[in-house]
Amino acid sequence: MRYSELEAEHIRLAILQVLQQDTDYAHNEHILISALDQLGHHLSQDRLRAECHWLAELGLIEIDKLAESVWVMRLARSGYDIAAGRATRPGVARPLPP
Repeated sequence: MRYSELEAEHIRLAILQVLQQDTDYAHNEHILISALDQLGHHLSQDRLRAECHWLAELGLIEIDKLAESVWVMRLARSGYDIAAGRATRPGVARPLPP
């Protein structure tokens, strides 16, 4: 596996896990970028949107475009299961055991 693929898998898992931790299971992209920064994933807005589109195509998250400059990502049930380690999906890293 190439480094870029490995990195993308871990970024996608991190997005799901950040959304899982919110009481609404949703964040706007600016909060997501800040949270991912703290986890060591330094993403541009374009990269975050690309990864979120990928996750949305698989039905793991939903994207609400409030305006071109404000997107809100919401965790879907299947995304929650992956973030919690109860399910797997190719292209998304598995969480480590507690």
